[in-house]
Amino acid sequence: MPTPEPLPKVFRVRFAHLEEQFLTKELSPILVPRRYEGPRAAAHGGIVTAYLDEVLAAVRATDRLSVTGEITVRFVKPVPLETPILGRGRLTARHDRYVDVQGSLEELATSRVLARARGRFF
Repeated sequence: MPTPEPLPKVFRVRFAHLEEQFLTKELSPILVPRRYEGPRAAAHGGIVTAYLDEVLAAVRATDRLSVTGEITVRFVKPVPLETPILGRGRLTARHDRYVDVQGSLEELATSRVLARARGRFF
């Protein structure tokens, strides 16, 4: 198993006082590389959706294998490139065969919501 890279300094400072929670499975802070630029100086919607899919999958809170059945994304503000982004998510409903989750991407420095998503995982 490869050794994880250390968190960038800005994240170490921001998260120093927090205790790790193990319901979320290996989420890391997000820095969207410049190569994923869509509109000028902002992330392409496809990569934003992919990051939100990972945030939602990590909070599905089941130990069973699951796949994304559907995802709906609302782009609120342009997602800046190479800027620390925080993914947040929560379980909203648990059913026999699927779970519903919601999440968002926020700019770390300002807590400004950049994009929201709802998903259903089977």
